[in-house]
Amino acid sequence: MNTTSCAAWATRPLRVGILGGGIAGATVALRLTDMGIHTLLLESSTGLVNGPPICHLHAGGNLYREISDEQCLTLLRQSIASVRAYPHSINRRPTVIAVPATDPGDPLALLPRLHQVVREYQLLVDEDPANKVLGEPEDYYRCYSREQFEALASKPLPARAHCHDDWIIPLARQLDADKLKFPLILVQEYGWSLFRMAATATLALNDSPLCDLRLNTRATHLEQRECSWLVQSVGPGGECVDEVDFLVNACGFRTGLVDDMAGYRRERLVEYKAAYLARWPDTADWPEVIFHGERGTPRGMAQLTPYPGGLFQLHGMTDTITLFKNGLVASPGHSAQPTLPEAYRQQLNQGWNRGDAETRTQRAIDHLARLLPDFARATPAGKPLFGAQQIPGSDPKLRAADVSFEGHHYARVEIVKASSALTAADRIVDKLSGLGWLDASGPLSPDLTLVGRQTAAEVEHTAIQLAEARGYPRELAENLRE
Repeated sequence: MNTTSCAAWATRPLRVGILGGGIAGATVALRLTDMGIHTLLLESSTGLVNGPPICHLHAGGNLYREISDEQCLTLLRQSIASVRAYPHSINRRPTVIAVPATDPGDPLALLPRLHQVVREYQLLVDEDPANKVLGEPEDYYRCYSREQFEALASKPLPARAHCHDDWIIPLARQLDADKLKFPLILVQEYGWSLFRMAATATLALNDSPLCDLRLNTRATHLEQRECSWLVQSVGPGGECVDEVDFLVNACGFRTGLVDDMAGYRRERLVEYKAAYLARWPDTADWPEVIFHGERGTPRGMAQLTPYPGGLFQLHGMTDTITLFKNGLVASPGHSAQPTLPEAYRQQLNQGWNRGDAETRTQRAIDHLARLLPDFARATPAGKPLFGAQQIPGSDPKLRAADVSFEGHHYARVEIVKASSALTAADRIVDKLSGLGWLDASGPLSPDLTLVGRQTAAEVEHTAIQLAEARGYPRELAENLRE
């Protein structure tokens, strides 16, 4: 029996089940409900988009000098679409890429890739002017020589940053040029607010009559029928059984558990990571700053991400800060689900103890202070942002991934970066269309109807409520004022 006739059996509208309400599952639900499709969204926690730390829109992949140019271009395209899908979640400030003098890398080696990114961005803007969400293509990046950098050090701090030079001035006043290789490179890779993404999805899906959203609910058993799935779940109302025509596994690092339940084998990696919060009494408008470094070594990449009120999110790509010893694990032969060490599973399920949080936060502060001495005055400012990241396959350097399918009725969303979520959703739409279940001719616009009805103020208000309910500073949810 072909899949089209299966759909003809239906005595109810097409219904898609989505397991997992992180950025992947929530984005799939937003896209499908926007197209008039009934969705059942099950999320085991208390709210949507409650996963690993997201702070950066990878619009060109400049954090990752080790990944392929094609992955960088894919991340650019996906990031532009994500800005349009989540317009109120973006922190519009640039990122500065700096190579320490002690690092073997050459900042000039980044320029050929940047040329490609600019060309691709210009093509996307030429195709659709609405894609011009990262500023003018010719302003996507700018290089600063040592002479230009040192000249800016004598400039007064601007009250607000309005141009590229304004963003560089705080760095020039704080950084020792002898500790850097030149040029420094400023790129239009913006910040991304995890909590405003969560607020966008929460407001839109709660407002949609087509989305049956159930929080604090997890699937306990799956049964595949000829043309549908039975999903048994348990939640606040007890046990429930639902029938769906198509099933989407969007469970993040727990995707393998659902694969096992569904009877599918899949090779994947899971990596446990954390970011940290600190307050630094500096009143300047700071860009994000990336100090490149060799991953997993004491001089691993250092990342300083600004928020309002002197709050900063910190990454240090060492085993004692953002990375964890034995924190990258592969799926075993008998299961699609990698198993993290017990200590990390406890942190994921129960949270961090205060001592571990303060120790790692102080290490992150010290890691930044190697290159930015005044940052030694920073103090810990809250519990870590932490989570586990899935990586399909066996390449830990993979950054651009979206969705894979099993049979006609099952998809697993396997994003590594949040910007890939909309691509995954659109590929699911293509699958449903190919099955004859959906008329989706022509390319899909990244703009979502329900999201388009929201205002920046209501998204920010809801995001602040979510941040405080989850025990984080409200500044993580606040918009960086232009």
